[in-house]
Amino acid sequence: MSIKPAMNTGDWVSTRVESRLHLAAVSPIADESKAMVEIEGVHYGYGDTLILKDIHLAIPQGQFVALVGVSGCGKTTLLNLVAGQFPGMSGQISIAGQRIKGPRLSTGYMSARDALMPWRTALDNVAFGLELRGVSKGARLSRAKDWLAQVGLIGSEGKYRNQLSQGMRQRVAFARTLAIDPDLVLLDEPFAALDAQTKEELQPKFLQLCEGGGRTVILVTHDINEAISMADRVVVLSKGRGISLDQPVVIPRPRNIADLIDVPEFRDIRHRVREALFS
Repeated sequence: MSIKPAMNTGDWVSTRVESRLHLAAVSPIADESKAMVEIEGVHYGYGDTLILKDIHLAIPQGQFVALVGVSGCGKTTLLNLVAGQFPGMSGQISIAGQRIKGPRLSTGYMSARDALMPWRTALDNVAFGLELRGVSKGARLSRAKDWLAQVGLIGSEGKYRNQLSQGMRQRVAFARTLAIDPDLVLLDEPFAALDAQTKEELQPKFLQLCEGGGRTVILVTHDINEAISMADRVVVLSKGRGISLDQPVVIPRPRNIADLIDVPEFRDIRHRVREALFS
């Protein structure tokens, strides 16, 4: 499905119809001339069980895509394939024009759990990816401290995992993921373990941190509202049947999920996604 060229957030028009807010816009901040991720004819399974079937998906540079689907449809499997973690698939996945053969240094990956190392401080956890990439100690600690400040954790640099709340741990994990300055960010249910209030606080913060760097983001989520409120495009995977819906989200940014519930465009997209999920 083609995505229209990106527009500035000021290029949208708001009109009131039947006392409701109707929004018209093109939200993707994407460069269609540059396909960051290309998935071509991918099949993958375990033994005799087929998980992914004939997946074709092209994601422009700078686009935020949400993958949704019922449990067992292969969302996380597809994310891991893009991350270069699983061998033995049929088909091809290319990132920035290069066929992947293993993990990339410029891909950031965040799992559902924070996966912080308990023997490292918050600062050292954020610096870990930079350490693996050979960045000098002074430079990596300075960058890690800056990222902790950006996620609102000034003063928590010396705390260990057991001294941090779940929300603070996720902030550290976000900082660690983005500190390596990835051009591709893969997120596997990063907000699932958070309470509703913390989730509502962190989602827009993460979007803010991702904007401006031309980063491409793929989010796996079970939450339809989360997918629509965060992504430029929602892709629905069906178990054993591949992609059943590829839906652009034409709602302008910035978005607040609490403000979107009654917007007709939001409700329409949500209806389409639910139909694709349960058909």
